[in-house]
Amino acid sequence: MTQKAAIIGGGVIGGGWAARFLLNGWDVAVFDPDPEAPRKVDEVLANARAALPALSDGPMPPEGRLSFAETLTEAVEGADYIQESVSERLDLKHRVFAQIQQVSPDAPIGSSTSGFKPSELQEGAANPATIFVAHPFNPVYLLPLAEIVPSAVSDPALIERAKEILRELGMFPLHVRKEIDAHIADRFLEAVWREALWLVKDGVATTEEIDEAIRMGFGLRWGQMGLFETYRVAGGEAGMKHFMAQFGPCLSWPWTKLMDVPEFNDELVDLIAGQSDAQSGHHTIRELERIRDQNLIGFLRVLKDRDWGAGKVLLDHDARRRAAMPDPSPDHAAPMEMARMTVLPGWIDYNGHMTESRYLFAASETCDAFLRHIGADIAYVGTGFSYYTAETHILHLGEAKLGDALTGTVQVLHVDEKRLHIFIRILKEGAPVATLEQMLLHVDMKAGRAAPAPQAIQDRLRPIAAAHAALPRPEGAGRHVGQRRA
Repeated sequence: MTQKAAIIGGGVIGGGWAARFLLNGWDVAVFDPDPEAPRKVDEVLANARAALPALSDGPMPPEGRLSFAETLTEAVEGADYIQESVSERLDLKHRVFAQIQQVSPDAPIGSSTSGFKPSELQEGAANPATIFVAHPFNPVYLLPLAEIVPSAVSDPALIERAKEILRELGMFPLHVRKEIDAHIADRFLEAVWREALWLVKDGVATTEEIDEAIRMGFGLRWGQMGLFETYRVAGGEAGMKHFMAQFGPCLSWPWTKLMDVPEFNDELVDLIAGQSDAQSGHHTIRELERIRDQNLIGFLRVLKDRDWGAGKVLLDHDARRRAAMPDPSPDHAAPMEMARMTVLPGWIDYNGHMTESRYLFAASETCDAFLRHIGADIAYVGTGFSYYTAETHILHLGEAKLGDALTGTVQVLHVDEKRLHIFIRILKEGAPVATLEQMLLHVDMKAGRAAPAPQAIQDRLRPIAAAHAALPRPEGAGRHVGQRRA
């Protein structure tokens, strides 16, 4: 049964929430009185469609249905989850919550607020127990973090249900155990932001120089280790205690102006804005968003390959989807969709087309997803057994270019105790751009030779093979190099 999310506020953050829910199969109703809201949300959704599937190594669910409600009441009726993303005005949020709870008094209501505490949001509410902070980070459809902040009157069961909903969307709900202004992440960012403003105001650095200091140095470390783990490594073999002993005295030195705030006036605004325009004004905002998204995809894919940091969240999300993926039945036999990918800049050769090695990579991602589906995953490899590819034949049928969405499917041609014979199709818009026929052997890695697969894996494989036996044999199966096409 399709679930419904109501998004109140269709700006950058609200549009990101809408995209996150939609692309994970939820129906979404958006309410925003701004007549430009549909255009803004559609533009965010277009970016999300080009980005989020590239993080998944399995099929995305069918996209949900998007609607723009004429009234707030229409948006929240029947909603399983409600996300408020209106302007940061407490009186406005209170009015919104009051209207929502006239229609849906028991539905979970997450607020995207970056500054207000949940107890402030709950003031005067008909049912304060359902209102909590669910603070995301832009772009919401790519970054997994959502700070979940309840208050003392929040319903613990509802909070746990909300966290599980976010996990099902591929997000990482960070449960903030104590109410605090600006929560956790923005408290930290505010400190960095204040110091950056002083550096620009005092003429020490430009906006571009500060950004270069971040992205060329510690920003790269933070993306995969954070702050404390980075400093633990900096302490060497003696660890964090040594780091603290070495750099602790610096805390009393006048290195920063964190207790002071530069005067917020037109002069400061013009200074920052002028430098920012000189730094990035040659790109439109939409171009910057697309550049940001492609870079984030690359970072996140690397973390996913290493099962580290945010990559763990992506792997968990894939595992949830695989667990829900049914095996084909003889009555509904079809090649199994196992992977979705987007052609990234690093996949392109000097001709502007996807390079040959990336077709093999796409097939490997598809095959690996199928192996995980039958139980031959990384944990299984840890027991000393695995499937090894013995032969591959690739046939190039079309071209893929930057940004193209690709789908990988698997058809099982034959299975026995030791062998797995599969046919992989790499599809673009439903048509194959390449096919790969593979023979895999089940191997006892310690003995260094083929061995029968365990009964549990055979029990997953044989029904799939039986269902696929009813399919026509692929035209490219059994071809040899140089064979003429019929």
